[in-house]
Amino acid sequence: MNILLDIMILAAGFLLLIKGADIFVDGSAGIAKNYKVPGGIIGLTIVALGTSAPELAVSTVAAIKGSNEIALSNVVGSNIFNLLMVLGVCAVIHNVPVEKSILKRDFPVSIVTTVFVLVASGFKTLTSGKIFHPYEKKASGTTGAENVKNTVSPMLDDAGTVTRLIGAALIIVFIVYIIALIKDARKNPDTGDESKPMSTGKCVIIIIIGIAMIIGGGECVVGGAKAIAKAAGMSETLIGLTIVAVGTSLPELVTSIVAAGKGETAMAVGNVVGSNIFNLMFILGISSVISPVTVNLASIYDMIILILLSIFVYLIVIKKKMIGRVSGIIMILLYVADVGFAAVR
Repeated sequence: MNILLDIMILAAGFLLLIKGADIFVDGSAGIAKNYKVPGGIIGLTIVALGTSAPELAVSTVAAIKGSNEIALSNVVGSNIFNLLMVLGVCAVIHNVPVEKSILKRDFPVSIVTTVFVLVASGFKTLTSGKIFHPYEKKASGTTGAENVKNTVSPMLDDAGTVTRLIGAALIIVFIVYIIALIKDARKNPDTGDESKPMSTGKCVIIIIIGIAMIIGGGECVVGGAKAIAKAAGMSETLIGLTIVAVGTSLPELVTSIVAAGKGETAMAVGNVVGSNIFNLMFILGISSVISPVTVNLASIYDMIILILLSIFVYLIVIKKKMIGRVSGIIMILLYVADVGFAAVR
């Protein structure tokens, strides 16, 4: 009986996500038309901030409760999912062109920010060479149980910290970045669509309703899936690694797919890149200001992987100015491989 209820909650969550994303895109596109703002800018700001609400909630609560390692793993895991799965699935459904402004400004900002967080938080570990010898034994003559510990626990050893100072710097840079986007939107208004737009008031109401449905749907999906996973005997670690990380990124996935289906492909790419920047600068910034975020060796590896994957996707879009179906399939397979690596390390 309980499992049936959990399945119903999961299904209801998906319905809320899909419908919420649908009307959210409509409202956001309406504002874009009203103020002649390019769809890519709307995706980088309003849509990105709205769909990142679950990550913000999870990371902030984790920081307040002192479980601050979750803050970084949630951000990095969500960014990898956004980059590979969200864009990959959108590309499989429909070729996704990428605006020049995203190529020249936003994508590089996302990569540079990740590099900054990696270097600023894990400089000592990176320069010590520990990342190349994570399983090196700390002492000889240990028992069998201690040997197991020595070969498993190093991945969870403290490798650095995202300090309050780093967090404050990230928030300041984020504010400057948003101001730059607004100025750019004013200089380059969108004049291509002459259709009759919705009133701004109606657009705002639709956006608020969409955000509420997206957040509520995400909560239902995560809660229902977690309960089903527990009933199936999955460990808490595996649940957190898969369901929670993917669940908080479902709004980005659904919103981008709906946006691509409506022809708002610029908004789909802008949503992903904007969400990743928002996650790194604002969410991680807020979390670390509340409580310095401990960085373990596993997170160092994940950040390096995120940087390499970001560069890989960037090279694809630089060359083709779009993400095609074949590239999308490759990106999805890369995500599956990354999850597999994270599960067995």
